[in-house]
Amino acid sequence: MRLGVMIGAERGDMARKVKKLIADIEWADAAGLSTAWMPQVPDDFDLLSMVALMASHSTRIELGTAVVPLQAQHPIALARQALSVHAISNGRLALGVGPSHHWIIRDMLGLPYDKPAAYTRDYLQVFNAAISGPGPVDVENDTFTVHNPTALGAETKMPVLVAALGPVMLQIAGEHADGTTLWMADEKAIGEHIAPKINKAAAGAGKPAPRIVAGIPVTLCANSEIDAAKDRANRILAEAETSPNYQRLLDRGDARDVGDLCAAGDEESILKRFRAFADAGVTDLSVRLLPIGENRDELVASKYRTREVISQLAAEIR
Repeated sequence: MRLGVMIGAERGDMARKVKKLIADIEWADAAGLSTAWMPQVPDDFDLLSMVALMASHSTRIELGTAVVPLQAQHPIALARQALSVHAISNGRLALGVGPSHHWIIRDMLGLPYDKPAAYTRDYLQVFNAAISGPGPVDVENDTFTVHNPTALGAETKMPVLVAALGPVMLQIAGEHADGTTLWMADEKAIGEHIAPKINKAAAGAGKPAPRIVAGIPVTLCANSEIDAAKDRANRILAEAETSPNYQRLLDRGDARDVGDLCAAGDEESILKRFRAFADAGVTDLSVRLLPIGENRDELVASKYRTREVISQLAAEIR
């Protein structure tokens, strides 16, 4: 299992955010982490622009998106942008995409959210044809009629990962992509639901074993502070739990909330949790650093202590 870190979720003014993104990716690259995963916050910095920025301030680390909402742009436009960023980053982009959630697509953007799985399948048919270029893209399905030439193509393969939680989406991810990227999935949900279904779908389509990327919060702390870490996770990350998609996923595991997903405690406790995810079938772990403390100085100190342990564990769990 490879260990990566989430970067870019924290809000801030643009100038401060750019400086923080650069500092964080320079640390992750130097610390030996395998991947940096960046979320698309609906009202914040553009995700693929973040990747391009971080590519110019790193040398080897894979740069993953988690995830680009599909409905926000045409598949030809996303293919053009993704291939461009993949080239800029010297082949280091892992493109995570997904149909997002109803409150973003329908309520914020005013776009239909009636059949997200069918839309994703149709979208990927066009997108996969476009990134396999250069050449003509000729795809007609229930959603798209595309006859578009493209001069772009990837010199090195660009992995495409689909945010897939339910059985139909996992089937689509296994057949039409290189894996899945997850949030709110614990070890049981992955081992008994996600991994078996996506692996079966990929094998049936004659594809290699898919990547399974799991995102979890992580806090280095005394074991007596674990409850405090879980409470903080539930305070600052709990908004995701309101999604029906995530609620159904929680029902498949033992975790009841994002606090239960938090890998908190001393180094041994965190390593034990990491290995449990590896045993469940996770190929890539994406950690969201979750510091604890009563004031800013304590939070910063907690963040840097957690960072140090994460960089040590990156080599140990390979």
